Amino acid sequence: FAAQRHVLTYMEDAVSQLLENREDISQYGIARFFTEYFNSVRQGTHILFREFSFVQATPHNRASFLRTFWRCFRTVGKNGGKYSSICCYLLTAQEYHCLLQLLCPDFPMELTQKAARIVLMDDAMDCLMSFSDFLFAFQIQFYYSEFLESVAAIYQDLLAGKSPNTVIVPTSSSGQHRQRQPPNDCNPLEGVEASLFYQCLESLCDRSKYSCPPSALVKEMLSSAQRMTLCGFLVALAKDQGINRALGALPDKGDLFLDPAMDQELEKLVAQVSGLSVSGPASSSADTANMPIRNSPRINSPWKPLHHRRKMDAESEGSNEETDSSEN
Repeated sequence: FAAQRHVLTYMEDAVSQLLENREDISQYGIARFFTEYFNSVRQGTHILFREFSFVQATPHNRASFLRTFWRCFRTVGKNGGKYSSICCYLLTAQEYHCLLQLLCPDFPMELTQKAARIVLMDDAMDCLMSFSDFLFAFQIQFYYSEFLESVAAIYQDLLAGKSPNTVIVPTSSSGQHRQRQPPNDCNPLEGVEASLFYQCLESLCDRSKYSCPPSALVKEMLSSAQRMTLCGFLVALAKDQGINRALGALPDKGDLFLDPAMDQELEKLVAQVSGLSVSGPASSSADTANMPIRNSPRINSPWKPLHHRRKMDAESEGSNEETDSSEN
């Protein structure tokens, strides 16, 4: 159970955080620290502003990051209306990558580009994408990244006429993966035999130590076609709502822009701002009413920000000293 739930990973991280922030934690006790740490793990807020190596360390971390990204930026896809599901804002891969880096500063551009290729099916990285299209493609690419690396390797072997007898299971080092080429084989007359492709993927799912989509859903997806291209397979994975439900990080596409709990918090915030504007001076009430409301959630992640805050304070003091010396 401990290995399946990656308990050791979280214990090691908690101890590391404890040692790194021991001066701040000593003010209110170790017991409270561990309580708040594991509460944040349970709530999925523990991945905020953390390094990429930690964000991708466990399936729970990946699902938490996907859910947080959706909740923070779901309004990108809304058309102004409170519960509208009509896309309004289209962004490029680079712009989506900037949003990802707001939550994980060292998030690699490579993963964003691979997700964009699932949507665009070519190298036109400057093309615009809707939030929903990018989000579901990104979910597949991020959560199943090791699985997709092996799928690409198997596909290339089948395309070359080989019959792989051993399944390629990626190691923990992403540098040892084969470089996945941008899918340019979207001609429906090309591709590989779907039944043989599924046999290899079924064996991969049985032997892989990484997360894989449910093999029954993969079989259902491939049984409807005689031949399958790699890009067609990736698109089908991203669009399959059964796989989305099995993963459990995002709502169905029809409910993508609905988040009652978050909407309720926003309504409380709007009510507070409205109350301030009514009780404030008449001269400033109009300005307050016209202030834009930031609707990204404020989620507590106490440990890393403490470290960053001390670092920023130290840098600020250093910059002040330089300014004082320059003035003298």
